[in-house]
Amino acid sequence: MPQHQLPERAELLDAAVIVSVPMRTRFRGQTRREVMLLRGPAGWAEFGPFPEYGPRESSHWLQAAVHAAWSGLGSPVREQVPVNATVPAIGPAEVEGVLTRYGDLDSIPAVKIKVAEPGETGEDDAARVAEVCRLLPHAGIRVDANGAWSIAEAVTHLSAIAEIAGEAFEYAEQPVAGIEPLADLREQLHSRGLPIRIAADEAVRKAEDPFRVAALGAADLLVVKVPPLGGVGRALDIVTRSGLPAVVSSALDTSVGLTAGLALAAQLPALPYACGLGTVSLFDAEVVAEPLIPHGGVIQVPVAQDPAGGVVVRSPDPVPALVQQHRVTGAREAWWFDRLTAAYDVLHGS
Repeated sequence: MPQHQLPERAELLDAAVIVSVPMRTRFRGQTRREVMLLRGPAGWAEFGPFPEYGPRESSHWLQAAVHAAWSGLGSPVREQVPVNATVPAIGPAEVEGVLTRYGDLDSIPAVKIKVAEPGETGEDDAARVAEVCRLLPHAGIRVDANGAWSIAEAVTHLSAIAEIAGEAFEYAEQPVAGIEPLADLREQLHSRGLPIRIAADEAVRKAEDPFRVAALGAADLLVVKVPPLGGVGRALDIVTRSGLPAVVSSALDTSVGLTAGLALAAQLPALPYACGLGTVSLFDAEVVAEPLIPHGGVIQVPVAQDPAGGVVVRSPDPVPALVQQHRVTGAREAWWFDRLTAAYDVLHGS
């Protein structure tokens, strides 16, 4: 990131506040989501790389937050974004309770189901998928393995899931790790007469060259998340240059951070699939007055007028009392400030 586009580090730290928001269900091994909220001339943004991410990976998240809060999120071409529900690695008896947080079941266009989680078996995953299909017979089904399967395991498990979901099976998200293994898996599925679409997630956001996914024919579509790709502009460029359809997904953001994902989805020329931006429903509390949760299967894109009179995407402002309620101080605050400093140094030196 060019140094002239970076605010001073002190300016970032002065505008920073860390919050910890409780979650209804364990997700990615977490029961709380800690993030840093930043306020800039263009509004609020969020810096929330997961705890295991180092300075270089975290620097992309900081770049995205700086662009959002200091340069803005751009102008939308649509007013609302269709979103899927997300079902964590839970038992069948808990599925309905999770789905009802997304509103009327008949309004849910699609469901992303977590599979291949530690401690879960293929039978557990199949039972979870079957229960979603029973409750929502008309919804699209997609599963996310976060690259946890081998190619052989993916063929076995995806075959079973495809048999359960039938024509409702939209795609499998990152069933195996890496770009070349994705390409090999896609070829094996096709050779077996299994027309299962493959979506690349980690293979895009964690790769040195995200365009290799399209070049190698490793996926049928992309799952893109704004923070790890460095901002709305770069994510939009990756999607456009890849030539593949895209699903915009969240990085387990609060409503402040989720706005960047909505901004990207609102600027894509086409949205063939519902987006994975309904994850605020997984939180047990929020920092804004009106959380960005779906109604009728869609989320309204939050907008404001810019000084020139145009419409731009802008995050809702956090409520001071809610921020204070969930604020993190002491050692955890210092830890987050150190993370921001380390990520800033990466950007400043690039």
